[in-house]
This record gives sequence, structure tokens and C-alpha cells, in this order.
Amino acid sequence: MEKSMRELILEAASAMTESCHSMDFIVSKGERHLPDRGSVIKILKDLRRTMFPGFFGDENITLISPDYFIGDCLTHIYDELKKQVFAALYYRDYADKTREETEKEAEAICAVFFEHLPDIQKKLMKDVQAGFDGDPAAKSREDVVFSYPGLFAIFVYRIAHEFYLQDVPFLPRIMTEYAHSRTGIDINSGAEIGEYFFIDHGTGVVIGETTVIGDYVKLYQGVTLGALSTRSGQKLAGKKRHPTIGDHVTVYSGATILGGETNIGEGVIVAGGAFVTQSVPPYTKVIVKNPELQIKDSNVKVELQSTENKEGLWEI
Repeated sequence: MEKSMRELILEAASAMTESCHSMDFIVSKGERHLPDRGSVIKILKDLRRTMFPGFFGDENITLISPDYFIGDCLTHIYDELKKQVFAALYYRDYADKTREETEKEAEAICAVFFEHLPDIQKKLMKDVQAGFDGDPAAKSREDVVFSYPGLFAIFVYRIAHEFYLQDVPFLPRIMTEYAHSRTGIDINSGAEIGEYFFIDHGTGVVIGETTVIGDYVKLYQGVTLGALSTRSGQKLAGKKRHPTIGDHVTVYSGATILGGETNIGEGVIVAGGAFVTQSVPPYTKVIVKNPELQIKDSNVKVELQSTENKEGLWEI
């Protein structure tokens, strides 16, 4: 006898529920639940309004007290942030800590975060300046704040990094993946990035979890700062897998730099399309040796051979 659609749906629901139980993959478990992604994203948007007053809201900052505006915003942000931090901690630590202990931990984490907010803003102002100084197409610093996807990704990273440092689960990844979906720039919240950082154009940039980036570094679109191999999976967790980039380094579009032992020295310039898996000494240039180019038609064959390297270039 043919089953009705209702019977098919009930059977499917029962089988899917059993599968989730067998994998211990039911998200809501009693008092436990995951943070709300929409709330976390709203926190980011509200934080951006406080970092750059007058840019991203309806308020006219010239007609109200900036202190009052920022203070009021931060008060509302704190209330929601504490809820989301608590949810993340309680979901992870349910078996080990009481609700009261988790609430106190959430309060302490938020206190540290708000204590660091002024320093985060100062770093972002330097990132804005780096964007303006580094791009002749930028008409003003306001243009960089309003329009540049690289700055938005850096802003989200700098917020997420604070929660990563305090071992808050879920929130850092929610934040950085939101920026990734908006910009095509994937910066893991665990990366260590110095001051005056600029990502030009941006799309396709990947910065891995254990990457270390110094001050005054500029990346172009399509750059990957990644691991040599992740086949060992979770066995690599917590190990240095990604490169270290020194101060005043420029990495041009499409370049790939891999490996936890790969150190790019101060002042290095990495050419577009380079594939780097070894350390590079300071104040050198990494170039890609031009491949043979052939242009063919029925009558003509033109071959352009690679040019010789000049002294001071670091050939790969």
C-alpha cells in the first residue's frame, strides 16, 4: 500500500532525529543553546557605529554629544553581548560549570573586551590611514571607512580576535565568516596582525589562524597566507601552521605563502603569483621567473624567453 505524504514526512523526521541523537548533534539541550547569529551580527554593526560615529547610523553626530551617543550605544551592546557570550560558554561548559559560574565568566570577558575597545579603535584609525595612504584612488579617509571591503574585514577581525584571545567559542567564527561572506576576505580570528594594515581590493584573501603579520603590511587581492598541509586534521590544532610576515612587507595579487616555519623578512616585496614555501631574507624581492610565452597563428610563432634575474632579486 502506498504511503501518504504525512507518513513519509513522519518517518523522515524520526530517522533524521535519531541520526542527530546518535551523533550527539541536537543543538538545543535543556538550558543550553547556541548563540544567535543575527544578534552577533547586530552587535558588530552597532560596534562599527561607535568606532566610527556618524558614519553608519541615522544620527547626526554634530547635534548630539558624542560621549552620550557612544555611551548609550555601548550600554545596549553590553547587554546583548553578555547574553551571547554566556550562551556560547554555557553550551560548551555545561557539564563543568554552573550557570552562576558561567554568568560571572561572561561578565569578566565582557569587562576585558570593553576595557580594550579604545585600543581597538586606535588600531582601526591607523588601518584607515594605511588605506588612504596606500591607495591613490582613495579620495579621503571617509571614503576608506564607507567603502573599502578590506577595512570592513579588518574591523571585524580586530573585534573577533579579542574574543578568540579569551577562548570564547562560536562568536569569533560567526563574526569572521560574516565578513567573509560580505567581502570575500577570510581572516581567521586567531591571526596576529600588527598596526597600519591594509588589504587593497581584497577579494580572495585568506589569512590562516596561526599567521603572524607585523606592522605596515599591505596585501593585494587573492593573497593566501596558509598551511602547507592540513591532512592531519585536528592533530595540527594549536600548532604553528601559517607563515610569519615581517614589518613593511608588500604581497602582490595572487601570491601564496605557506608553512608555519616560513618567515618573510622585513621590507620584502613578494611578486604577484609567487608560490613561497621557504623563508625569505629581509629587504629582498621575491619574483616569479617568467615562463616561456608562445603566440601562434598559421604563419607566425613568437617566443618570449625569460629575462635574467638582476642582483637583489629572490627568485623562486
